[in-house]
Amino acid sequence: MNKLEEKQVNLHNQIDMGLTKSSRRNRIHLRIRKTIKGTTKKPRLSIYRSNKEIYAQVIDDVNGKTIAAASSREKEVADAKADNKVREAQLVGKLVGERAKKAGVSIIGFDRSGYLYHGRVKSLADGAREAGLNF
Repeated sequence: MNKLEEKQVNLHNQIDMGLTKSSRRNRIHLRIRKTIKGTTKKPRLSIYRSNKEIYAQVIDDVNGKTIAAASSREKEVADAKADNKVREAQLVGKLVGERAKKAGVSIIGFDRSGYLYHGRVKSLADGAREAGLNF
């Protein structure tokens, strides 16, 4: 195999290699955002999950406003002394749901931000449903 063929094979291997976790999640996130748009009547519940914390926002994309927000770093969630992160996510879901209901929102679109609907993401969604949000 000469140098040119070797270079072409290496280039081909780089193209076929799989995506990293973050680029895969970003690709899925963009695919989700194509269909879910937050409006005044039906805002979107967007989440962000880090290794330690979880954050949730109810967003009106038309006006560019955050209607309600909650995170696991807040005092109310931290004082609840959740035994694990899944339980903590459920408390965040309840908190953001209560705040959204107080702001007059009952129907939302759920934006899971490219994360699998499993574990903490599912727990947050269940907590928001318990608080009275429909999606």
